[in-house]
Amino acid sequence: MPGPSTAATMVFTLRIAYGAGLMLTPDSLTKRWLGEGGRQPAAHVALRGLGAREVVLHAGGLLAALRGKPIRPWIAASIAGDIVDILATTASREGLPEKAAPATLAVAGASALLSAAVGVAADS
Repeated sequence: MPGPSTAATMVFTLRIAYGAGLMLTPDSLTKRWLGEGGRQPAAHVALRGLGAREVVLHAGGLLAALRGKPIRPWIAASIAGDIVDILATTASREGLPEKAAPATLAVAGASALLSAAVGVAADS
């Protein structure tokens, strides 16, 4: 099992990759989440913004982890983003594919729990 610093580095790196994917190919990563609405050029604006949030936020966390600095503020911001994703998806579930809201709860909820565990372990 990786140590706390390695786990934090892995989580931050995966989230950076996800954010980059949203910025570069939003259609491929959001079809099941947003359905056909995610293919619209206007939706790409928000998706690329979300991707940029992921990249910038988690790059800051990665730099903190690599420098031996506290990562809890970065983890807290990451968890807040996951919670906002759940709330936004739930609020707009009427226009989304049938399983989008439960899937977002599962994926973003698991991400938030994993981030919280990494944050607790890393700063212990």
